[in-house]
Amino acid sequence: MTQTSTRPRRLAPEEVLARLGAPDLMAKAKILDRIDEHFHRFIAHSPFVAMATADASGHADCSPRGDYPGFVKVLDEHTLAIPDRPGNKIADSFRNLAENDGIGLFFLIPGVRETLRVNGRAYVTDEPDVLARMQTEARAPELALVVEVAEAYGHCGRALIRSRLWDPASCALADEMPTAGEMFTAQLGLDIDPQVLDRGLEDSYRKLY
Repeated sequence: MTQTSTRPRRLAPEEVLARLGAPDLMAKAKILDRIDEHFHRFIAHSPFVAMATADASGHADCSPRGDYPGFVKVLDEHTLAIPDRPGNKIADSFRNLAENDGIGLFFLIPGVRETLRVNGRAYVTDEPDVLARMQTEARAPELALVVEVAEAYGHCGRALIRSRLWDPASCALADEMPTAGEMFTAQLGLDIDPQVLDRGLEDSYRKLY
């Protein structure tokens, strides 16, 4: 029997708002238009940020960025800089920002349940003074992303508590996953031993910088 797939119905914005209700006053008041001393300290301790962008047509992308804690630099209370470390060279984020400069950032600190969200506009720079501030392992990045902050606010820990993200027991879930090599060989139809890809990936991780 052929199973017919149907799309779930789409709710209108007014229906969504009616279901959710109005936000409380504190939820609205906590949104700042700058990086204050507390957010500065959060960013200085964060080794990971998820970066959301979209092209002119609205096709969205969310890209991970990670490095030593504080790798994202606060240039001033309205400006951040994110180094572009070696990656897959597809440059989805940069392509999107060339068409639509809107950006959303989501900062995490291991063990901290609360998170930090920053929204604004961004562009790519090769300004030497900015790149020099991001030098690690005796090497500065080739490019950096400059973010002009429009909104910054802390997000409560409900999602991280529900997900048990920082619970060591959650790491056991990794044992139920195939390796990256196993996934890639299956998805790409490659006729090679998955362990070959896994070893190559591990070698590339040793050359992050």
